[in-house]
Amino acid sequence: MKARKRYFLNKMLVFPMLFLIPVLLPAQNQAWSLERCILHARENNLTVKKQFLNVQLAKTDNQQNKYGLLPSLNASASHVYNWGQTIDMYTNQFATERVQSNNFYLSTSVVLFNGFQKLNGIRQSQIDLQMSQLDVERTINDISLNVTTFYLQVLFYKELVKVGENQLDISRQQAERTAKLVNAGTLAQGELLNMEAQVASDELTLIESRNNYDISLLTLSQLLDLNNEPGFVIETPELGILADKINASGPSDIYAFAVKNQPEILSSELRVRSSEKSLDIAKGAFSPTLSLNGSIGTGYSGASRQINPDIPSSVYMYPTGITQISQDTVLGYGLKNEYRTKPFWDQITDNENKSLGFYLSIPIFNGMRTRTNISRSKISLENARLDLQIAKNNLNKVIQQSHFDALASLKRYQAAQKKVSAQQESFHYAEQKYNVGLMTSVEYNQNKKDLAKAASDLLQAKYDFLFKTKILDFYQGKPLTLK
Repeated sequence: MKARKRYFLNKMLVFPMLFLIPVLLPAQNQAWSLERCILHARENNLTVKKQFLNVQLAKTDNQQNKYGLLPSLNASASHVYNWGQTIDMYTNQFATERVQSNNFYLSTSVVLFNGFQKLNGIRQSQIDLQMSQLDVERTINDISLNVTTFYLQVLFYKELVKVGENQLDISRQQAERTAKLVNAGTLAQGELLNMEAQVASDELTLIESRNNYDISLLTLSQLLDLNNEPGFVIETPELGILADKINASGPSDIYAFAVKNQPEILSSELRVRSSEKSLDIAKGAFSPTLSLNGSIGTGYSGASRQINPDIPSSVYMYPTGITQISQDTVLGYGLKNEYRTKPFWDQITDNENKSLGFYLSIPIFNGMRTRTNISRSKISLENARLDLQIAKNNLNKVIQQSHFDALASLKRYQAAQKKVSAQQESFHYAEQKYNVGLMTSVEYNQNKKDLAKAASDLLQAKYDFLFKTKILDFYQGKPLTLK
């Protein structure tokens, strides 16, 4: 009874778990389409993330250049003790005892004109920001092409494995049939040995194909930063060969579109504009600089004194001279006052000083640095123009070569199709002859190898054509997809 209870209890625990298995399985068990692989690479690739950080830096530089048009504002304060003889800045008198002083200062400055260097700097930073955004797009395009390349490579090896499995099945069937004929005395033992050797050879070929498939799948997963996690598989779409696809647009039409949309061309054009702004900034150094400066300040000095109103003045007499006749002393009267240090806040109010002024700086000679910078900027501008033309020429060459390669791949594929058809007929005829004993196993295996090679050549031509057409689609702005 206890055993039966445990049995039913285990059943009750296992049965609900069957419904949880699809939920607990990782998302990677779902087949990855090319579109999903490309999207994952765009969102998770570390190089792309670094490029986005460069965009943030460019935005920060652009904002800083804009803030450079605002006036500067600075404040300063000091608290000083002085011993010995010095001239106090607020009383303009010598002070010989220890004097405490405080100074408070607020200043502002704004450049009114400097040859439009700041404005050109803002425009240049805006261009550099656009360049950094195009660099992100170019990196994404490169990664998308790499993903497409390795995705097609996985599909190629996957089909090559199927070809190897089919060849191995045929060899095993023929080996079994040959063994029966040898046992019946119809064929010599050597025929069976040849067939068994062919089976071993096909097994080795299949193992190599499977290894290549695993390596290509690992490479694709590493490109996606998946590190070949368990369950990573890709979709196997139906791939048709569209012969008219490459004839829809000629190389000139593709180039005309690509030269206006490819990020490397647009980035090169912006680099020319950025170099032009660098030249304008260098020329602006010849212009005078006009700035407006303003300041307000105040301070306190322990040497600044005033009459103490809390202590009444006292009268005192002092001799001023003598009379001429009686020679009596003539006395004068005066008031004697007690002094104290002037209060802090009174001095802060009384010592307030303000200034506002225009300042003009005219460059006359600075060791030829300005002319040297202008010469360098002109060279950089010419270099940027040459880089732009080189990029356009390279783009035109790549498109022409890709179009030619696509046509050559199509011809190769069509020829490979014919070869496979002919080789299949030849192998079927050789198989019939071998079955009736009119052909040796060596000749039969050679026909079989020729068929396998023709099938492999067909697959290579097929995926080479598909990749070349995807490159042409890419330069026409079409999405990279196998649907």
